[in-house]
Amino acid sequence: MVEAVVFVVVFGGFFVLRFIAATVFFIYLMPEGSRCPCCDSETLHVQDPLGRFLGRRFRPSWCPRCNWEGMLKRVDQPAAKTETQSGQFPVSSKKSSK
Repeated sequence: MVEAVVFVVVFGGFFVLRFIAATVFFIYLMPEGSRCPCCDSETLHVQDPLGRFLGRRFRPSWCPRCNWEGMLKRVDQPAAKTETQSGQFPVSSKKSSK
């Protein structure tokens, strides 16, 4: 009886580890950004009930050009710098001297 339990635990563990390794591998291969991996055109974000479960890391997308649909990884974009240097006005607000 003990051998059967050890057999089930060992092979069950291998099955779980194989599933985890495959998931990590396919997440690593998933394309980033919002470009279609087939035709390199811009994709559209699709509302998906599973998308809320996956969180903010993945984005369900659809390409209207080649009808590709799948998941893309979101890319964190740095925040735009809006502050000016000390003592200087933004370029668009400077008055021309005529």
